[in-house]
Amino acid sequence: MDLLTLRGQLDEIDAQIVKLYEERMEISSRVADYKIETGKKVFDKTREEEKLQKVRELTHNEFNAHGVQELFEQIMSASRKLQYSKLSEAGALGRLPFIGVDSLDAGRARVVFQGAEGSYSQMAMMQYFGENVNSFHVDTFRDAMCAIEEGSADFAVLPIENSTAGIVNEIYDLLVEFENYIVGEQIIRIEHCLMGVPGTDLSKIRTVYSHPQSLMQSARYLSAHENWQQISIQNNAFAARKVSEEKDVTQAAIASEQAAKIYGLDILKRGVNQSETNSTRFIIVTNQKIFLKDAKKISICLEVPHESGSLYHMLSHFIYNNLNMTKIESRPIEDRNWEYRFFIDFEGNLADGAVKNSLRGLRDEARNMKILGNY
Repeated sequence: MDLLTLRGQLDEIDAQIVKLYEERMEISSRVADYKIETGKKVFDKTREEEKLQKVRELTHNEFNAHGVQELFEQIMSASRKLQYSKLSEAGALGRLPFIGVDSLDAGRARVVFQGAEGSYSQMAMMQYFGENVNSFHVDTFRDAMCAIEEGSADFAVLPIENSTAGIVNEIYDLLVEFENYIVGEQIIRIEHCLMGVPGTDLSKIRTVYSHPQSLMQSARYLSAHENWQQISIQNNAFAARKVSEEKDVTQAAIASEQAAKIYGLDILKRGVNQSETNSTRFIIVTNQKIFLKDAKKISICLEVPHESGSLYHMLSHFIYNNLNMTKIESRPIEDRNWEYRFFIDFEGNLADGAVKNSLRGLRDEARNMKILGNY
């Protein structure tokens, strides 16, 4: 047989496959109607596993068995998504536990940030809430999360990602641990300055203090001064305050220009971070399940079964609902070796039908899915 003849035969088979697929989806639609009436869940893992085993047994070799399993996993996934869509249209999926608001009550809000006066977190807070914001600062990220959980603050401003150094791991872990939610974000440009007490100069410096990420972002500059000891500290502003208080001409801090002004330090070198476009993204967090009605980004976290293809099937919910995923990160799950929790950002609003569809599907099929916020 020539190639054209073989392709013609494939076309005939494909047409039959399409016809049977549409018949199958019509029956799936009727299954959805039944589940709407009875309140039965869409995802039945045991039933699907039994079905996959049966179709594998209909094949004649292991290669085909694997291929048929993959094919039917996709078919059943499409069937579930159709059912979620019908249940959503019928209002059978319920409401997501978040309330849409026109604006944040920022005028009377009390805001907490981690660090000290002159920190980048303070700068981000002032850019978002205004310079007259009623605020206070705490020593650690955990302290900030506790403050809003307990109600001593309405909002917290926390760094979550730097364009050069990457994510702030602790913030991701705290978002899982606490029942606090993201309602906004603020991106600020970072320019690190090397600073010391008045009267010092670069030749006298022996020790540099800063946050670990700031040291990492300034690694190229610091590598040219191999005799300088680098010491990590909780916050850049803490580093500037320490150098100011100890008045040691051999000490320097890497922090913002604002920190140098506040603590009376001389700037020895500007722009020690190697990237001129270095920026940090800060999140605005509250203990209320609210979102702005014009919010455009959603953050979630989820765990997936530790088996082949599980993450792929979770991500298919974004594809099917035509949602644009903009970021995915993973963090190890404590006390479960080699298992990971995934953090995903995607475009959308919690009031959108496509978003509700995808989230309900993820909630049924993933482990411990949590909406971190819509902002």
